[in-house]
Amino acid sequence: MSTTASATPTRRRRLPSFSIQILIALVLGLVLGWVALTMGPTAGGDDNWLTVVLDTIGSTFVTLLKALVPPLIITAIIASIANLRGVANAARLAGKTLVWFGITALVSVIIGIVLGLIVQPGRHTSVSQSSAKAPSTQGGWLDFIDQLVPGNFLGLSVSSHPVTGPGGALTSVDTSVSFKALQLVVIALVVGIAALKVGKAAEPFLAFNASALAIVQKVLWWVILLAPIGTVGLIGRAIATYGWSSLTQLGTFALAIYAGLLIVLLVLYPALLLAHGLSPRSYFRGAWPAIQLAFVSRSSLGTLPVTQRVTESLGVPREYAAFASPLAATTKMDGCAAIYPAIAAIFVAQFFGVDLGPLDYLLIVVVSVIGSAATAGLTGAIVMLTLTLSTLGLPLAGVGLLLAIDPILDMGRTAVNVAGQVLVQIIVARREGILDEDEFARAEPISMDSRPALAHA
Repeated sequence: MSTTASATPTRRRRLPSFSIQILIALVLGLVLGWVALTMGPTAGGDDNWLTVVLDTIGSTFVTLLKALVPPLIITAIIASIANLRGVANAARLAGKTLVWFGITALVSVIIGIVLGLIVQPGRHTSVSQSSAKAPSTQGGWLDFIDQLVPGNFLGLSVSSHPVTGPGGALTSVDTSVSFKALQLVVIALVVGIAALKVGKAAEPFLAFNASALAIVQKVLWWVILLAPIGTVGLIGRAIATYGWSSLTQLGTFALAIYAGLLIVLLVLYPALLLAHGLSPRSYFRGAWPAIQLAFVSRSSLGTLPVTQRVTESLGVPREYAAFASPLAATTKMDGCAAIYPAIAAIFVAQFFGVDLGPLDYLLIVVVSVIGSAATAGLTGAIVMLTLTLSTLGLPLAGVGLLLAIDPILDMGRTAVNVAGQVLVQIIVARREGILDEDEFARAEPISMDSRPALAHA
């Protein structure tokens, strides 16, 4: 009698959760960054090989994210406009979203001003005035028109910079192509509305757009799964490049920024949730993957697909989230456009001995509440800061004092930006009676192994 050995099923080894992977990557990035810092530059003064590797890993991850953002914005907004056909009072939803953008920005900037006056970071710093220099990129109120009106159908801009060799001779021209996020939003809005007006003839286009959106989201999701690897490079590069000396010199300023960010994240946002009868614990449990990815990627646009997905997992209707999330990713910045410019402006004023009056603080509030739209799609908080300083008549050279630790601060700023983007959608949905409160109450962190949520036209 023969016996047949039963095959033993092989158990698939599961990786740690996405959150644990990110934490491990943070620690590994800190260690490798410290090693690269201790190695120092090469004999020729260039970055050592480890710093170059870390920089390549981090910049490649961010580049992959940004490369897929333009098609995501266009297809997602067009699909969401088509979906808004089934949502009552769509115009009122959009209006209330913008109002709550302003309300949270207003409270956030007031928190920043109060902290700046209490901590007085400009009077507690050892940074030298020799570090002061004006930035190459500046923000202005006319930028709003420039960012709003598309220069071409794809919202692309091309810039060229001459590259010179020995003796100043022109060797080549470095050409780069970038996109303006707010222009993409305007283009997508116009195309989406036009498709609705066309009616039945536009159905094939909307079906194609929905398919394109599904493909873009799938590819972008694959890139997001690389976040732990990108985190190692981004954190390691920051440590290797900036070290600890700059952070020590600007320690009081950095402490004030992060204190303000934590107050907004852990006090203001929970208070708003409680005022609407919602659990802060459920909110943080559901929104954590987006907040975490924003912290390590330093990109609200790169985090956009996760932002939309966690918003939907918290009970916000997909049709509304698909519209509001791209809009929020370009204009809703409590960290970069409220807390940071308020404290930074006070720092610059104190450092250069300029006294600010009540009107100046009022101008900081005005710039922070409406200024983020004027700088949407530009290079982060530095442009927002130059807009604030120029409005107050403060030296733009003060920006150079803060550049050394900007990447370290930008992680926290972006995390708060994204947290606010999710929060406003929840509040608006709750006030409009379209929030699935049962789904919000049982919200769990989304699984990074499953498919991304798709918006269907």
